[in-house]
Amino acid sequence: MSELVQPTHLERKAVVYIRQSTPHQVVSNQESLRLQYALCQRARDLGWHEADIDVIDADLGLSGASAAHRSGFQELVGRVGLSEVGMILSVDVTRLARNCSDWYPLLDICGLRGCLIADRDGVYDPGSANGRLLLGLKGTISELELHTIRSRLTTGLIAKARRGELALNLPVGLVRDPSGVVVKDPDIAVQERLNLVFQLFLKLRTVAAVMRMLNNRGLDLPRRDRHGELHWARATVSAVATILKNPAYAGAFVYGRTRMRDTTPDGRSLVKAKVARPLEDWRIVVKDRYPAYIDWPTHEKIRSIVSDNRAEYMRTKTRGIPRDGELLLHGIVWCGRCGHKMYVRYKGGGEYVCNHLRTHSGLPTCQHIRAEAVDAAVADAFLTALAPAEIDALSRARRAQNKVDGALRANAEREVERTRYAAALAQRQYNRVDPDNRLVAAELERRWESALMDLRAAEAALAGQSAQQTTAHVPMGKAFTGKVVALAGRLPQIWTNPATTDAHRKALLRCLVDKVVLDRTPESALVRIVWRGGAVTELDVRMRVTAIAKLARGDEMRTRLLDLAKAGMPDDEIACVLTNEGHRSANCADKVLPVTVQRIRRAEGITKPLSRRRWTHAPGVLSTTALAARLGIPVNWLYVQIKKKRLLIDPQPTGAYLFPDTSAVLDGVRSLRNHVIGELDLRICQPDNGGHQHG
Repeated sequence: MSELVQPTHLERKAVVYIRQSTPHQVVSNQESLRLQYALCQRARDLGWHEADIDVIDADLGLSGASAAHRSGFQELVGRVGLSEVGMILSVDVTRLARNCSDWYPLLDICGLRGCLIADRDGVYDPGSANGRLLLGLKGTISELELHTIRSRLTTGLIAKARRGELALNLPVGLVRDPSGVVVKDPDIAVQERLNLVFQLFLKLRTVAAVMRMLNNRGLDLPRRDRHGELHWARATVSAVATILKNPAYAGAFVYGRTRMRDTTPDGRSLVKAKVARPLEDWRIVVKDRYPAYIDWPTHEKIRSIVSDNRAEYMRTKTRGIPRDGELLLHGIVWCGRCGHKMYVRYKGGGEYVCNHLRTHSGLPTCQHIRAEAVDAAVADAFLTALAPAEIDALSRARRAQNKVDGALRANAEREVERTRYAAALAQRQYNRVDPDNRLVAAELERRWESALMDLRAAEAALAGQSAQQTTAHVPMGKAFTGKVVALAGRLPQIWTNPATTDAHRKALLRCLVDKVVLDRTPESALVRIVWRGGAVTELDVRMRVTAIAKLARGDEMRTRLLDLAKAGMPDDEIACVLTNEGHRSANCADKVLPVTVQRIRRAEGITKPLSRRRWTHAPGVLSTTALAARLGIPVNWLYVQIKKKRLLIDPQPTGAYLFPDTSAVLDGVRSLRNHVIGELDLRICQPDNGGHQHG
């Protein structure tokens, strides 16, 4: 027995501590486990009885880098603190702890309680200077060794990743052949379904729309189960988004797409969570490493659209997807004063409101602008900019639609082929079963019936899709080309068509417009349209105000109005004069209304001029009354003939009917009166009314 082992040590337990770093080592490195369990014999050789030897192996498969999750190590420390342990045996002290923050507290407790530590090199007394020195050196070297091993492994892993040779898990649609080379899945149905997902997204531009389209057509997505086996499942938003955002489909090997970050999900304790890095912060990107379903620019475009669809206005400054709602600039309008994104408010009429400072800092609302006039101005600018490209846009849209329709039909055919094979396989399995084995036969029969139902559903979906495409097919001949040319200039009608939804208008607008910046002045809104590509268009949109005094030329207009009213000019003529001079009403953006003149005149106590009673006209024309007097016929007879369209004549802008004072007209009216003719057309000889009105 070693001189370090005293009778007092033998009175307490001898604990054999056993640990392997990983579950793989527990399975594969059986010799190390045998050596550790053999320490029980060494404890007996040192004088302990079999009943006084305990084995702690609760930490098998756990790393010694930390003691936080090692229940066996915590039990050992607790028993040493209670003076229950006389010696700790381990094949190497590195099995106890590879972290000095855990190692030195154990040495302190062992030295205080007189507990020895033994490994394959010897027995140490932590209470003595020499023993603590040796154990401290072993602990420090063990911690350094852990960092050295980790650094060596990480360096090799990063070097392999930089070459794109690191064997990461491949997404569905990519597999490794026996030589380790990555190729596309040999299943054509899988390849075409993935291509369809990318084509649908580039057309529909939202993940949810792609998911709905696939489910409405009965097209499942290929997935991998937890064992890595391929199976088909109903499309979900997360499954579609995973396919769209995976760079492997663009042929790129990527390492370091995520990072660990401390979070507090429960609000109390910090936990490590994996969060995604932005594309520009990915650690390693090796392009053209895998066979690609799409090219890299298309992948970047898809990620940009997905990111832009998230309506996180303040955090990521994205625009969100076009939603229902009549306001055209929802998600792309910004405040020209504080620079924050403006919100929409449907209260008392739509308007754009910048209330970021009010919400976050308690300051007053920055500005709010009525949306009707701004939306109309931006829509006009958009249609004007898009007019030259209408025919080309229609052609591209048709080609894209034909491409998507073809992909949908091909995938529907693959779905029928896949379900037909599954049904045939289920039938063969059912035919091979022993009829007396009723339990197995019943299950196989149920699977066969389920496969047949899936086959019928796939065939019905294919038939319906074929019928739709046959109805919508238009031959691309000269006749169709002429129709396309005839569509030039129809985009404004399509824009205002009630069948065009608000979401479609917003999606069209965002094809060219990046954002719109608004700044309200006393009587107008300064609109700055930022187009895709960086071009800028500035508009000055006149807005309604609440009072004449808020107009820039309000006092000037008021003075001019009163002068004209005192001169005896009627209200409507005053309104025309003021409009021609560039003035406007408070609630009208482009002219002065007669009611505005009337209110200001009445407020100043100016009486209304005499009402108009009689029209005078240029010489050479006769009014209805004058014509009746000339011919000696009733006036009402003339109005009855005009109403019954026996006397065809167009009214003047004033509403009066004027007849040329010629013998031909007079003789024609006499003939109509005497029933010589049944109809008289005077529309080709209308006079030029130079008449004016006198009060």
